[in-house]
Amino acid sequence: MSAEESKGLPMTAKWDPEKLQKEIEGLEALEKMPLGPKVAGYLKRSGPGLLQSAMTLGAGSAAASVVAGASFGYKLLWVQPLAMFLGVCMMAALSNVVLTTQERPYAAFGKRVGWVLVFLWALGTLSASVIWHFPQYGLAAGAVCDMASMSGDLTDGVRRCICCCTGVVLLLVNIITVWSYGGSRAGIKIYEWFLRMIIAMVILAFAVVVICNFRNIDWGAMGRGFLGLDSGEILKDPKNLVLVLGMLGAAVGINMTFLYPYSLLAKGWGPHHRTLAKWDLGMSMFVPFALVTSLIMVGMTVGGVYTTDMLREGLKPLEASKVLVDLVGPAGRVIFDLGLVGMACGAISAHMVVCGFTLPEMFGLKYTKWTFRLCALLPSIGIFGVVTQLPFWFPVFASAICFTMLPIAYLIFFLMNNSKSYIGDATGHGVRRWIFNAILLVALVVATIGSAITINNRVVQPLRKLFRSPAPTAAAPEAPAPVVENK
Repeated sequence: MSAEESKGLPMTAKWDPEKLQKEIEGLEALEKMPLGPKVAGYLKRSGPGLLQSAMTLGAGSAAASVVAGASFGYKLLWVQPLAMFLGVCMMAALSNVVLTTQERPYAAFGKRVGWVLVFLWALGTLSASVIWHFPQYGLAAGAVCDMASMSGDLTDGVRRCICCCTGVVLLLVNIITVWSYGGSRAGIKIYEWFLRMIIAMVILAFAVVVICNFRNIDWGAMGRGFLGLDSGEILKDPKNLVLVLGMLGAAVGINMTFLYPYSLLAKGWGPHHRTLAKWDLGMSMFVPFALVTSLIMVGMTVGGVYTTDMLREGLKPLEASKVLVDLVGPAGRVIFDLGLVGMACGAISAHMVVCGFTLPEMFGLKYTKWTFRLCALLPSIGIFGVVTQLPFWFPVFASAICFTMLPIAYLIFFLMNNSKSYIGDATGHGVRRWIFNAILLVALVVATIGSAITINNRVVQPLRKLFRSPAPTAAAPEAPAPVVENK
């Protein structure tokens, strides 16, 4: 592959260069505007951060937030925003590298850190996107069945029919929107508006549950929860500490680290978009994640699911929605379930997009509309998650690769962002550079600890149980253990 071929992606840079040039001119004008119009302009031009939100707001985020809120009320409200802040900072370092060089990272990083590592990075991305695709369909189908069951008990046959129909509808909707993304600049905009609507629906759904119990909110306790002032006693228990460290280290998944730089290049972004990329990460990735996870945790508290401080590891999102009906009413339960469907739908589409980028890179395929579209279908096998569970070895294999590679990927991004021989003066300088690097190192350490905890929970412990037991115990659950974010 020539140096020119390894730069950029054709979606915008080569298929629609005139509009890209107009966007660059618009950004230059935006820099001179007052803060209000500037923020509105950046928000209008956002995009890649939306894909990150869609991927991270899935079954894993729902499960982790439900468990944290149902177990400790307001006390752990600080965890998810802090986790995403560290993840956003690492993504900002990655965007700085990619936007400066405009090189596709698979080939560029392979030349500098070795092809084995980047191959495992891509393999981890595919494994996570395919294997963790199953629980997204399972969560959505379960939420639809939960809404249907409110009118009476469902027979097994009816339940299976509802699950299958839900899976087919979700798959068709996501194929249409994802194929639009891989078709043109206009298609990218259509897909981004689809994600905006999905994320807005998710936020609204969980906000309504909180608003219905608005008078029950203890504002003082909630404020202390965001500041972490009431979590000291909780963290003295090793089990609770493991939960928190796992949540801190798992807000960003390995496939998110692959998706993000390619979504930047698909938009045609380059050095002129570095400021826009930072605003995009804040407004389109950090804010939606912090809002949704916080609303779920507050909803668990004011809705009566939380009663006393006690780790409730086995609680699943759908069980929480059934508890809410007694205090919020049937409408609240329906809205909560619709929020879960929205989270699953966004994650499904993001998994498909990242596979559309990853497979061509791994096999050296030329990017065309149909190359992207066909490769994006790879995780669609996850539709069987509506009626079946994964064999024991699949989630074990995925966890082993994905959570081993995440801190390694973070280390690569840190080194690339500080390589003057690669990105020149874009490494930054002065106090701001040292502060930013300190934050990146904290993110790297936290990701390493979180990965170690998750590997122990998802790989080591299950294998120990397997070899102590005469027969394998099974399958991946509908929603993962609370310390795991299914990206």
